[in-house]
Amino acid sequence: MNNHKEFDLVAMGELMLRLSPPGEDRLTRGETFEKQVGGAELNVLTGVALAGLRSGIISKLPANDIGTYVKNRVRFCGVSDDYLVWDSSPDARVGLYYYESGSYPKKPRIVYDRKHSSFNKIALSEYSDSLYASARMFHTSGITLALSQQSRETAIEMIKRFKEAGALISFDVNYRANLWTGEEARRTIEGILPYVDIFFCSESTAQLTFKKTGDLHSIMKSFTQEYPIRIVASTQRIVHSPKIHTFGSVIYDARSDRYYTEDPYHNIEVVDRIGSGDAYVGGVLYALLSDPENIQRAIEFGDAASAVKNTVPGDLPTSDRQELESVIADHKSTVHSEMSR
Repeated sequence: MNNHKEFDLVAMGELMLRLSPPGEDRLTRGETFEKQVGGAELNVLTGVALAGLRSGIISKLPANDIGTYVKNRVRFCGVSDDYLVWDSSPDARVGLYYYESGSYPKKPRIVYDRKHSSFNKIALSEYSDSLYASARMFHTSGITLALSQQSRETAIEMIKRFKEAGALISFDVNYRANLWTGEEARRTIEGILPYVDIFFCSESTAQLTFKKTGDLHSIMKSFTQEYPIRIVASTQRIVHSPKIHTFGSVIYDARSDRYYTEDPYHNIEVVDRIGSGDAYVGGVLYALLSDPENIQRAIEFGDAASAVKNTVPGDLPTSDRQELESVIADHKSTVHSEMSR
Protein backbone atom coordinates (compact mmCIF):
# COMPACT_ATOMS: atom_id res chain seq x y z
CA MET A 1 0.00 0.00 0.00
CA ASN A 2 2.85 2.43 0.79
CA ASN A 3 4.80 1.86 -2.47
CA HIS A 4 7.98 1.33 -0.40
CA LYS A 5 7.86 4.86 1.05
CA GLU A 6 8.27 5.37 4.79
CA PHE A 7 5.16 7.57 4.95
CA ASP A 8 1.89 7.65 3.07
CA LEU A 9 1.41 11.34 3.88
CA VAL A 10 3.55 14.07 5.39
CA ALA A 11 2.39 17.64 5.91
CA MET A 12 3.97 20.94 6.89
CA GLY A 13 2.08 23.21 9.25
CA GLU A 14 1.98 25.06 12.54
CA LEU A 15 1.07 23.20 15.73
CA MET A 16 -1.07 25.38 17.98
CA LEU A 17 -2.33 25.43 21.53
CA ARG A 18 -6.06 26.07 21.83
CA LEU A 19 -7.43 27.60 25.04
CA SER A 20 -11.20 27.55 25.60
CA PRO A 21 -13.45 28.52 28.53
CA PRO A 22 -15.36 25.48 29.83
CA GLY A 23 -18.72 24.68 28.29
CA GLU A 24 -20.61 27.65 26.91
CA ASP A 25 -18.77 30.29 28.93
CA ARG A 26 -17.35 33.44 27.32
CA LEU A 27 -13.75 34.54 26.87
CA THR A 28 -14.56 37.71 28.81
CA ARG A 29 -15.74 35.75 31.88
CA GLY A 30 -14.47 32.97 34.06
CA GLU A 31 -11.03 32.12 35.37
CA THR A 32 -10.01 28.86 33.66
CA PHE A 33 -9.21 27.56 30.20
CA GLU A 34 -9.15 24.02 28.84
CA LYS A 35 -6.06 23.41 26.69
CA GLN A 36 -5.96 21.32 23.53
CA VAL A 37 -3.65 20.91 20.53
CA GLY A 38 -4.57 21.48 16.92
CA GLY A 39 -3.49 22.93 13.63
CA ALA A 40 -4.88 22.49 10.12
CA GLU A 41 -2.23 20.09 8.85
CA LEU A 42 -2.09 18.06 12.07
CA ASN A 43 -5.87 17.67 11.91
CA VAL A 44 -5.54 16.22 8.39
CA LEU A 45 -2.68 13.90 9.38
CA THR A 46 -4.58 12.63 12.41
CA GLY A 47 -7.55 11.61 10.29
CA VAL A 48 -5.28 9.72 7.90
CA ALA A 49 -3.44 8.02 10.78
CA LEU A 50 -6.67 6.98 12.51
CA ALA A 51 -7.85 5.40 9.25
CA GLY A 52 -4.75 3.23 9.18
CA LEU A 53 -2.06 4.95 7.09
CA ARG A 54 1.30 6.31 8.24
CA SER A 55 1.57 10.07 8.49
CA GLY A 56 4.10 12.58 9.82
CA ILE A 57 4.18 16.29 10.67
CA ILE A 58 6.83 18.76 9.54
CA SER A 59 6.87 21.58 12.08
CA LYS A 60 8.88 23.53 14.65
CA LEU A 61 8.20 23.79 18.39
CA PRO A 62 9.71 25.68 21.33
CA ALA A 63 12.18 23.57 23.32
CA ASN A 64 10.24 23.89 26.58
CA ASP A 65 7.49 22.10 28.51
CA ILE A 66 4.73 23.46 26.28
CA GLY A 67 6.54 22.16 23.21
CA THR A 68 6.86 18.77 24.88
CA TYR A 69 3.13 18.74 25.66
CA VAL A 70 2.34 19.44 22.00
CA LYS A 71 4.79 16.76 20.83
CA ASN A 72 3.19 14.23 23.17
CA ARG A 73 -0.25 15.02 21.72
CA VAL A 74 1.11 14.52 18.20
CA ARG A 75 2.28 11.06 19.22
CA PHE A 76 -1.06 10.34 20.91
CA CYS A 77 -2.75 11.06 17.56
CA GLY A 78 -0.66 8.33 15.93
CA VAL A 79 1.23 10.91 13.86
CA SER A 80 5.02 10.64 13.58
CA ASP A 81 7.14 13.38 15.17
CA ASP A 82 10.25 12.38 13.21
CA TYR A 83 10.24 15.73 11.38
CA LEU A 84 9.65 18.01 14.35
CA VAL A 85 12.52 20.45 14.96
CA TRP A 86 13.11 22.47 18.11
CA ASP A 87 13.57 26.18 18.80
CA SER A 88 15.91 26.89 21.74
CA SER A 89 16.00 30.66 21.30
CA PRO A 90 15.04 32.89 24.27
CA ASP A 91 11.82 34.00 22.57
CA ALA A 92 10.69 30.53 21.45
CA ARG A 93 6.93 30.12 21.68
CA VAL A 94 3.99 28.10 20.42
CA GLY A 95 1.13 29.79 18.59
CA LEU A 96 -2.06 30.22 20.63
CA TYR A 97 -5.68 30.73 19.86
CA TYR A 98 -8.65 31.26 22.14
CA TYR A 99 -12.00 29.77 21.15
CA GLU A 100 -15.47 30.56 22.45
CA SER A 101 -18.35 28.32 21.36
CA GLY A 102 -21.57 29.75 19.97
CA SER A 103 -25.28 29.25 20.41
CA TYR A 104 -27.85 31.07 18.29
CA PRO A 105 -27.86 34.03 17.99
CA LYS A 106 -24.29 34.27 19.41
CA LYS A 107 -21.66 33.15 16.91
CA PRO A 108 -18.46 31.29 17.87
CA ARG A 109 -15.49 33.61 18.43
CA ILE A 110 -11.73 33.18 17.94
CA VAL A 111 -8.86 35.36 19.16
CA TYR A 112 -5.43 34.56 17.68
CA ASP A 113 -2.07 35.02 19.39
CA ARG A 114 0.28 33.34 16.93
CA LYS A 115 2.65 36.00 15.62
CA HIS A 116 6.38 35.29 16.03
CA SER A 117 5.79 31.65 16.97
CA SER A 118 8.67 29.22 16.54
CA PHE A 119 7.05 27.73 13.44
CA ASN A 120 7.43 31.03 11.62
CA LYS A 121 11.21 30.52 11.72
CA ILE A 122 11.19 27.04 10.14
CA ALA A 123 13.92 26.63 7.50
CA LEU A 124 14.95 24.11 4.83
CA SER A 125 18.42 23.89 6.37
CA GLU A 126 16.90 22.11 9.37
CA TYR A 127 15.96 19.09 7.24
CA SER A 128 17.91 16.41 5.43
CA ASP A 129 17.37 15.94 1.70
CA SER A 130 16.17 12.41 2.52
CA LEU A 131 12.89 13.96 3.72
CA TYR A 132 11.64 14.52 0.17
CA ALA A 133 11.83 10.87 -0.86
CA SER A 134 10.14 9.64 2.33
CA ALA A 135 6.46 10.08 1.40
CA ARG A 136 3.91 9.21 -1.25
CA MET A 137 2.12 12.52 -0.74
CA PHE A 138 2.90 15.97 0.69
CA HIS A 139 0.17 18.28 2.00
CA THR A 140 0.07 21.87 3.17
CA SER A 141 -2.38 24.78 3.24
CA GLY A 142 -2.78 28.47 2.58
CA ILE A 143 -2.47 29.08 6.32
CA THR A 144 1.14 27.90 6.22
CA LEU A 145 1.87 30.12 3.24
CA ALA A 146 0.28 33.13 4.95
CA LEU A 147 1.91 32.99 8.39
CA SER A 148 5.30 34.52 7.54
CA GLN A 149 7.68 35.07 4.66
CA GLN A 150 9.97 32.40 6.12
CA SER A 151 7.27 29.73 6.41
CA ARG A 152 6.03 30.63 2.92
CA GLU A 153 9.43 30.28 1.27
CA THR A 154 10.11 27.03 3.11
CA ALA A 155 6.72 25.52 2.19
CA ILE A 156 7.00 26.49 -1.49
CA GLU A 157 10.46 25.01 -1.78
CA MET A 158 9.29 21.82 -0.03
CA ILE A 159 6.41 21.54 -2.52
CA LYS A 160 8.91 21.70 -5.38
CA ARG A 161 11.31 19.20 -3.81
CA PHE A 162 8.62 16.67 -2.87
CA LYS A 163 7.21 16.94 -6.39
CA GLU A 164 10.64 16.37 -7.90
CA ALA A 165 11.05 13.29 -5.70
CA GLY A 166 7.81 11.83 -7.12
CA ALA A 167 5.31 12.65 -4.37
CA LEU A 168 1.76 13.75 -5.05
CA ILE A 169 1.06 17.29 -3.85
CA SER A 170 -2.14 18.15 -1.96
CA PHE A 171 -3.06 21.74 -1.17
CA ASP A 172 -5.97 23.23 0.78
CA VAL A 173 -6.53 26.96 0.17
CA ASN A 174 -7.98 27.35 3.71
CA TYR A 175 -8.15 31.12 3.23
CA ARG A 176 -7.95 33.28 6.37
CA ALA A 177 -8.65 36.97 5.85
CA ASN A 178 -6.90 37.90 9.09
CA LEU A 179 -3.61 36.45 7.79
CA TRP A 180 -3.34 37.95 4.30
CA THR A 181 -5.30 39.74 1.60
CA GLY A 182 -7.19 37.95 -1.14
CA GLU A 183 -4.86 39.40 -3.76
CA GLU A 184 -1.72 38.25 -1.93
CA ALA A 185 -3.25 34.80 -1.51
CA ARG A 186 -4.17 34.60 -5.19
CA ARG A 187 -0.70 35.59 -6.42
CA THR A 188 1.07 33.21 -4.06
CA ILE A 189 -1.19 30.21 -4.59
CA GLU A 190 -1.26 30.58 -8.37
CA GLY A 191 2.51 30.28 -8.20
CA ILE A 192 2.33 26.79 -6.70
CA LEU A 193 -0.68 25.40 -8.59
CA PRO A 194 1.53 24.03 -11.41
CA TYR A 195 2.86 21.54 -8.83
CA VAL A 196 -0.48 20.59 -7.22
CA ASP A 197 -2.28 17.28 -7.92
CA ILE A 198 -5.15 17.50 -5.41
CA PHE A 199 -6.71 20.91 -4.75
CA PHE A 200 -9.24 21.84 -2.04
CA CYS A 201 -11.06 25.12 -2.60
CA SER A 202 -14.56 26.27 -1.66
CA GLU A 203 -16.85 27.94 -4.16
CA SER A 204 -16.82 31.24 -2.25
CA THR A 205 -13.02 31.28 -2.06
CA ALA A 206 -12.76 30.54 -5.77
CA GLN A 207 -15.06 33.47 -6.50
CA LEU A 208 -13.64 36.00 -4.04
CA THR A 209 -9.94 35.10 -4.09
CA PHE A 210 -9.40 33.67 -7.58
CA LYS A 211 -12.09 35.83 -9.25
CA LYS A 212 -13.79 32.79 -10.78
CA THR A 213 -17.22 33.14 -12.33
CA GLY A 214 -19.89 30.66 -13.39
CA ASP A 215 -21.42 27.73 -11.56
CA LEU A 216 -19.47 25.46 -9.20
CA HIS A 217 -18.84 22.75 -11.79
CA SER A 218 -17.36 25.14 -14.33
CA ILE A 219 -15.25 26.80 -11.64
CA MET A 220 -13.82 23.47 -10.47
CA LYS A 221 -13.07 22.34 -14.01
CA SER A 222 -11.38 25.64 -14.88
CA PHE A 223 -8.62 24.99 -12.33
CA THR A 224 -7.74 21.73 -14.10
CA GLN A 225 -7.79 23.46 -17.49
CA GLU A 226 -5.37 26.14 -16.33
CA TYR A 227 -3.07 23.90 -14.25
CA PRO A 228 -2.09 20.19 -14.26
CA ILE A 229 -4.39 19.47 -11.29
CA ARG A 230 -6.12 16.09 -11.29
CA ILE A 231 -8.58 16.39 -8.40
CA VAL A 232 -10.54 19.45 -7.23
CA ALA A 233 -12.70 19.15 -4.11
CA SER A 234 -15.14 21.74 -2.83
CA THR A 235 -17.10 21.52 0.42
CA GLN A 236 -20.65 22.79 0.77
CA ARG A 237 -21.79 23.75 4.26
CA ILE A 238 -25.17 25.23 5.19
CA VAL A 239 -25.15 26.83 8.64
CA HIS A 240 -28.72 26.75 9.91
CA SER A 241 -27.48 27.89 13.33
CA PRO A 242 -24.20 27.46 15.30
CA LYS A 243 -25.55 24.10 16.49
CA ILE A 244 -27.21 22.77 13.30
CA HIS A 245 -25.33 22.37 10.01
CA THR A 246 -25.79 20.50 6.73
CA PHE A 247 -22.59 19.31 5.06
CA GLY A 248 -21.73 17.84 1.67
CA SER A 249 -19.17 18.27 -1.11
CA VAL A 250 -18.34 17.89 -4.79
CA ILE A 251 -15.21 16.32 -6.27
CA TYR A 252 -14.13 16.75 -9.89
CA ASP A 253 -11.74 14.23 -11.47
CA ALA A 254 -10.07 15.75 -14.54
CA ARG A 255 -8.84 12.40 -15.89
CA SER A 256 -12.37 11.05 -16.27
CA ASP A 257 -13.98 14.50 -16.66
CA ARG A 258 -16.52 13.48 -14.03
CA TYR A 259 -18.12 15.11 -11.01
CA TYR A 260 -18.81 13.10 -7.86
CA THR A 261 -21.27 13.91 -5.10
CA GLU A 262 -23.68 12.27 -2.67
CA ASP A 263 -26.62 13.26 -0.51
CA PRO A 264 -25.30 15.67 2.16
CA TYR A 265 -25.42 15.03 5.89
CA HIS A 266 -28.48 16.99 7.00
CA ASN A 267 -29.00 18.71 10.36
CA ILE A 268 -25.70 17.71 11.97
CA GLU A 269 -25.82 18.38 15.72
CA VAL A 270 -22.69 20.50 16.02
CA VAL A 271 -20.63 20.31 19.19
CA ASP A 272 -17.48 21.91 17.71
CA ARG A 273 -17.03 22.78 14.02
CA ILE A 274 -13.31 23.68 14.33
CA GLY A 275 -11.27 21.19 12.33
CA SER A 276 -14.24 19.72 10.44
CA GLY A 277 -12.94 21.04 7.11
CA ASP A 278 -9.55 19.49 7.86
CA ALA A 279 -11.29 16.22 8.76
CA TYR A 280 -12.87 16.31 5.29
CA VAL A 281 -9.44 16.71 3.69
CA GLY A 282 -8.08 13.85 5.79
CA GLY A 283 -10.94 11.56 4.78
CA VAL A 284 -10.51 12.34 1.09
CA LEU A 285 -6.72 11.90 1.19
CA TYR A 286 -6.98 8.61 3.11
CA ALA A 287 -9.36 7.24 0.49
CA LEU A 288 -7.26 8.45 -2.45
CA LEU A 289 -4.09 7.00 -0.93
CA SER A 290 -5.68 3.63 -0.19
CA ASP A 291 -7.80 3.31 -3.37
CA PRO A 292 -6.66 5.97 -5.88
CA GLU A 293 -9.20 5.26 -8.63
CA ASN A 294 -12.29 5.15 -6.41
CA ILE A 295 -13.31 8.81 -6.31
CA GLN A 296 -16.80 8.05 -5.01
CA ARG A 297 -15.21 6.40 -1.98
CA ALA A 298 -13.12 9.53 -1.45
CA ILE A 299 -16.15 11.80 -1.26
CA GLU A 300 -17.93 9.36 1.06
CA PHE A 301 -14.99 9.22 3.48
CA GLY A 302 -14.49 12.99 3.33
CA ASP A 303 -18.13 13.82 4.00
CA ALA A 304 -18.42 11.25 6.80
CA ALA A 305 -15.19 12.36 8.49
CA SER A 306 -16.29 15.99 8.49
CA ALA A 307 -19.83 15.23 9.65
CA VAL A 308 -18.61 13.18 12.61
CA LYS A 309 -15.87 15.66 13.56
CA ASN A 310 -18.56 18.33 14.02
CA THR A 311 -20.00 16.23 16.85
CA VAL A 312 -16.88 16.02 19.05
CA PRO A 313 -15.02 18.77 20.95
CA GLY A 314 -11.54 19.95 20.02
CA ASP A 315 -9.74 20.44 16.72
CA LEU A 316 -8.71 16.85 16.07
CA PRO A 317 -10.77 14.09 14.47
CA THR A 318 -11.37 10.94 16.51
CA SER A 319 -12.90 8.49 14.01
CA ASP A 320 -11.06 5.39 12.85
CA ARG A 321 -11.78 3.63 9.57
CA GLN A 322 -14.30 1.23 11.13
CA GLU A 323 -16.41 4.06 12.53
CA LEU A 324 -16.33 5.99 9.25
CA GLU A 325 -17.38 2.91 7.30
CA SER A 326 -20.27 2.43 9.74
CA VAL A 327 -21.31 6.08 9.35
CA ILE A 328 -21.14 5.79 5.56
CA ALA A 329 -23.24 2.61 5.57
CA ASP A 330 -25.85 4.19 7.85
CA HIS A 331 -25.93 7.34 5.68
CA LYS A 332 -26.73 5.24 2.61
CA SER A 333 -29.33 3.09 4.37
CA THR A 334 -33.04 3.77 4.58
CA VAL A 335 -33.14 2.04 8.00
CA HIS A 336 -31.15 3.76 10.77
CA SER A 337 -30.21 2.13 14.05
CA GLU A 338 -30.48 4.17 17.26
CA MET A 339 -27.21 2.98 18.77
CA SER A 340 -23.96 1.26 17.78
CA ARG A 341 -23.88 -1.91 19.90
